[in-house]
Parts: sequence; C-alpha cells; structure tokens
Amino acid sequence: MFDYETASVGVIGGADGPTAMYLTESGIFGEVTWWMILLAVIIAYLIGNISPSILIAKSKGLDIKKEGSGNAGTTNALRVMGKKAGAITLLVDILKGTCAVLLGHMIGGSLAAMLCVLAVFCGHVWPVFFGFKGGKGVAAAFGALLGLNPLLALATLAVVAIGVLISKRMSVGSLLGAISFPFISYFIERDFVIFGAVMAVIIILKHRGNIVRLFKGEEPVMSIFEKKDREKEEE
Repeated sequence: MFDYETASVGVIGGADGPTAMYLTESGIFGEVTWWMILLAVIIAYLIGNISPSILIAKSKGLDIKKEGSGNAGTTNALRVMGKKAGAITLLVDILKGTCAVLLGHMIGGSLAAMLCVLAVFCGHVWPVFFGFKGGKGVAAAFGALLGLNPLLALATLAVVAIGVLISKRMSVGSLLGAISFPFISYFIERDFVIFGAVMAVIIILKHRGNIVRLFKGEEPVMSIFEKKDREKEEE
C-alpha cells in the first residue's frame, strides 16, 4: 500500500542523464526516514500495551489473568466483570489499534502504517508492562485494520460475526476470521498479505486452548447467548 498522493519522485544520475528513479513519502516531519518508521512502530507497540481489561479488573481488586479463561480481552472481561467492563474493553482495544495506525501513517507514511498494524497487535498480545501476558488480539487487530483499510476490516468482521452467530462462540468467529484474513487481504489490500498471514498465525496459536475445548465439546458459549438460551427455556 504505497500512498501516491503523499509521494515524491527522486532521481539519481549524472551528466548523462538519470540512472535511477525512486519514490519517497512524506510524514508530519517531512520526508520519511527509517528512524521515523522505527519511531512509529515503537509508539504503536506501546499503545498496544494499554490493557483496559487488566486495569478495570485491578480497580475491582481482581487479576483478570487469574479469572475465567485468564485472557485479558473482551470476552473474558464480559464473562468475569459484566457488560459494562466488556463494552469498555472492546471500545478501548479497537480505538487504540486505530489510533496507533493513523499516527504511524502520519509519522512514517504507508509502510509505517502497515508495520504499526502488526506492532500495536503485538503490543496487545505481548505487553511489556504486564509481563508479556495480554489478550488474543482480535479487537486490537480490527481497530488497527480500520486505520489501515476500513473495507478490509469490515470484510473480516463480517466473517467473524457470521462465525459467532452460527456457533454462539467468539473463539469460532475469531478463528474463522484469522483463517480467512490472508485471503481477504489478497483481494483488498495485497501489500498487506504477509503481515496478515503473520497476524493470522498468532491469533490461531493464541486460541490453542479454545481449539482443544472445541474438539472436546467443552468450549462455553458467550454469556450473552447463555442468557438468551436460558430465557427461551423458561418461556
């Protein structure tokens, strides 16, 4: 994904004429350099370290990594602390992904933006400030993709939503979204395919426990579906 609107043309040559031409991009500090891209990636990773589920749980005297599934993400926050905590966790995780990528693009151009998608995602999954134990990265990844390419984000979200509605399990939707993501990237944002494949592998590996429970038939349905099923049984 090269941003031709912010790109400029450079020429290398001598008296006999140009021998090479290249494209560069401009950020908020002028022409993009490698240190700008590195700066953007570091900032994105640190933004990814913001973990609302851990912070909310601490304010309630809980350690989210020792409650429920032990995952510092939206689903476990919802299950352990309720709808409000789950909604806040989801919103913050999405917003931090989007902000990190948009800021990365401003600082280092489109290459930095793609690298920042991976950086903020890794910051969420392996936060240095919380002992490298974070969430599974689904919400943060969605937010980051919104900042990179909204169509790519929404297409992947549609796959996740279909999986969740059919199975009533967030893990199934997340896994289907991860598996399909590189293929969706190929058609919508081809430059991002390799990054997308790396993220997909990480998400699948982070769901190892869920995969085992799914095969054993022990994976619980989401709490919102549990309540609906209970209400139907009572009727």
